[in-house]
Amino acid sequence: MIGTTMHRQVFLLACAQALFQTVSVAVMTVGGLAGTLIAARAELGTVPIASMFMGTAVAMFPASSWMARRGRRAGFILGALLGVLGSLTAAYGAWIASLPLLASGTFLIGTYQSFAQFYRFAASEVANDAFRPKAISLVLAGGIIAALLGPTVGRVGGPLLPALYVGSFLILAVVSAAAAAILLALRMPDAQADHADPGQGRHWWKIVSQPVYLVALFGAATGYGIMILAMTATPLAMLHHHHELATAATVIQLHVLAMFLPSFFTGTLIARLGVLKVMLAGVAILAAHVLMTWTGTSFQSFATSLVLLGVGWNFLYIGGTALLTSSYTPAEKGRAQATNDMVIFAVGLSCSFGAASLLQKLDWQMLNTLLLPWLASAALAILWFGWSRGRSSVGGSGAIQR
Repeated sequence: MIGTTMHRQVFLLACAQALFQTVSVAVMTVGGLAGTLIAARAELGTVPIASMFMGTAVAMFPASSWMARRGRRAGFILGALLGVLGSLTAAYGAWIASLPLLASGTFLIGTYQSFAQFYRFAASEVANDAFRPKAISLVLAGGIIAALLGPTVGRVGGPLLPALYVGSFLILAVVSAAAAAILLALRMPDAQADHADPGQGRHWWKIVSQPVYLVALFGAATGYGIMILAMTATPLAMLHHHHELATAATVIQLHVLAMFLPSFFTGTLIARLGVLKVMLAGVAILAAHVLMTWTGTSFQSFATSLVLLGVGWNFLYIGGTALLTSSYTPAEKGRAQATNDMVIFAVGLSCSFGAASLLQKLDWQMLNTLLLPWLASAALAILWFGWSRGRSSVGGSGAIQR
């Protein structure tokens, strides 16, 4: 795999992705629990998770602009160092039982996430045309390792020190430092189309107001928002129903594995069936997740529903991302990609912040039931787009047509 320079760079990016997502998954696993432990009110328990998504949304455009001037490698290393600082800050906040300090730390971890979101684009830049799709898949597959390590860090680090979860955040500081060390070896090609003169492209509004852009964004944001809402609420709901932290961590592991394992064949399904059919399948699987939550609050019910949640997210999020690539030119992609990711993470912010409050006011089943109208809207949007474009939206081979 690492026999050529191109393959080595993809391998480094995949390792960096695995470490970054380990940090992200660990915060999702213990952030709400740590927040609930020290928050004055229960509904504020998921503030640390919401703060992480706020950091990502706020830093998305600055991260993109900074890397346009200084390069991907410098930006990725800076992001990882922000992850170190954020993890140490969060650890100190958990140690002294300060919710604002804990949230400040996860905010900085969110800025790390804003830089790391461009790993998949960097993979496309170091790979040739033949290897590019596989390069992107291999980088995203780093999430499989994160599925195993992230919840484990939360479970092992939680009781490591007298103040709960301090150990988890200290381990995350080490993980972030390891990512920075790996990225020192990254060698990126000179920027070309990525930093083309923005004046060569269309006005920002003309890009984002296209039906294809809006449907792609709405689909990806739906998958991401629903996944974040349910994933954030799951550890809290499981502890409320008398499950242990280790059991909740296992469910999160299964969920994250379900998020990333399908990546090995999602691209093939899109090529064979068409992107709109794959996105609709994602909506249907997310609806199945909601129905599964109605079966009860046993481990089997939580685990099965969270696996369905992961697979549904994969189809809808990757399908939306694939559809998005047909909506812009190389000169426009910096603005198009940053806008897309910023909106998606703003939706994630809202969902993560509201999860604890909704779970407190409603029960686990009703919280998920409220997602059905959102899913119905996404399905109607995709069907409308397919109808309005007809067979021109998806070619006979399933390739997206601009």
